[in-house]
Amino acid sequence: MANAKKKVKLWDRLKYKYKLSIQNETSYEEVFSMKLSQLHVLMVLSVLAVVLVSLTILLIAFTGLKEFIPGFPDGNMRHVITENALRVDSLEIELKKRDNFLKSVQMVLRGEDNGEVEYHRNSVQGNYDTIQFSISPEEHEFRSEIEEKERFNLTVNQHKHNDGYFHFFPPVTGIVTRAFDEKVGHYGTDLVAKSSAKVVSVLDGVVIFTDWTVKTGYVIQVQHANNLVSVYKHNSTLLKKQGDYVRAGEMIAVVGNTGEETTGPHLHFELWKAGNPLNPEQFIQFK
Repeated sequence: MANAKKKVKLWDRLKYKYKLSIQNETSYEEVFSMKLSQLHVLMVLSVLAVVLVSLTILLIAFTGLKEFIPGFPDGNMRHVITENALRVDSLEIELKKRDNFLKSVQMVLRGEDNGEVEYHRNSVQGNYDTIQFSISPEEHEFRSEIEEKERFNLTVNQHKHNDGYFHFFPPVTGIVTRAFDEKVGHYGTDLVAKSSAKVVSVLDGVVIFTDWTVKTGYVIQVQHANNLVSVYKHNSTLLKKQGDYVRAGEMIAVVGNTGEETTGPHLHFELWKAGNPLNPEQFIQFK
């Protein structure tokens, strides 16, 4: 009973009302007054505390202040770190490709022997040993057609003889519309073909250049053994990247009509040895 009386008295005290009065010091006139109880004061203070805590949480959650809290998880920061890591990896890959390209060009310009070119080609190929390329049905059909045509050709697989002879695959099936003419600066052979015709590598080699130029459109260059470089211009699509190792007869591009120096779908094919242009028709039989 005593405890019950104490609880009742405590509750009554909380509800007991007090008068808050503000008077003029000179005239003692009452300026403002209000009735309060301890329960009302506690409720007002509790509401103010909840509002202040809520505003603080919202301010931290939706502003940059959360970055100054130790251990607070920042999803945006993790996203930025991931993007930076991917950019660094991409830059490293591009730097390796650039170094391989510069080494290949330097060897061609210096006219180094076949051994060094083969060593560089194998080193480039080793970086892509884990990459597996799938053959499309169109490319499989094209290879079967080439193999059927060359089945009785005794020069197949005889890449090099004592006189330096190579067996070249025709880069595209087409008609020669403009021949090699070094005097007028035409260092290749123009071959008219369908716009969707396949462009293949004439020999085994390493892709040393893939880019687009205003005059020649999409261009791809392949470094071969014995200081040979083959160039394919005006393509609509490039299927290989710089640093890729390609086999003779492997599809590397699609015939197109890109660049200012073109009047229709065709392939401009060039063949260079130790920095000197060669007439492709002396080595390859075009249709």
